[in-house]
Amino acid sequence: MKNLVDQINAQIEAFQVNAAAQVEKGNKAAGTRARKAALELSKLLKEFRKVSVEEAKN
Repeated sequence: MKNLVDQINAQIEAFQVNAAAQVEKGNKAAGTRARKAALELSKLLKEFRKVSVEEAKN
């Protein structure tokens, strides 16, 4: 669970950095990286929900 939370935090940071670069500097490559991070973040959050529900049952 801790590893999953660490992965989520890393993806959030990657998204923030790249999204800011796209918005502030018009960096198209950073936009692509931000979208990729958002997709990965979505997957990780779904996994977190699944693990969290399982742990709550125990």
